[in-house]
Amino acid sequence: MTVSTSIAVIAVGDRSRHDDGVGAAVLSRLRERADVRPLPPGTVLSECDLDPSRLIRLWEDAELAVVLEPAHARPGHPGRIYRLQLDAAELGRPAAMSPHGLGEAVELARVLGRLPGRLVAYAVDSGDTSLGQGLSEPVATSVEALVRRVEDEIARHRVAAAPDTAGLGAA
Repeated sequence: MTVSTSIAVIAVGDRSRHDDGVGAAVLSRLRERADVRPLPPGTVLSECDLDPSRLIRLWEDAELAVVLEPAHARPGHPGRIYRLQLDAAELGRPAAMSPHGLGEAVELARVLGRLPGRLVAYAVDSGDTSLGQGLSEPVATSVEALVRRVEDEIARHRVAAAPDTAGLGAA
């Protein structure tokens, strides 16, 4: 059984591998800020490894899914943030993303009919993925910027999803 969620923010990665835990760090910061700036009702913050079936369960029935993940670009630029947005039309096409990692989950969800309404992926270039706790300095510096981007993403979604009330009072 799945629970209907309008917004799913999912951190992908492994906290025990330094910069691989960047998504979890962003979720922690979002939770802290929610005391002052609450997230909209129906927003669920989750952590996940890159297992496609787990990702699909977390974003299933979401109007918006925001996935936070470490990137392993070569050459790398630790702390650099990348953004990829796929709307319903793009998500419905085969091979909308690369065939590995997140792309595999998107392709499987497409085939199963379990895609979110809109998917935005944020990836942060990693510097250190060796075993250990804590983020490298350049990746840690990017966390606050990524928190703001996720909050902005949610705000844009809410504005776009709000019913158009213009002209309701006019006869």
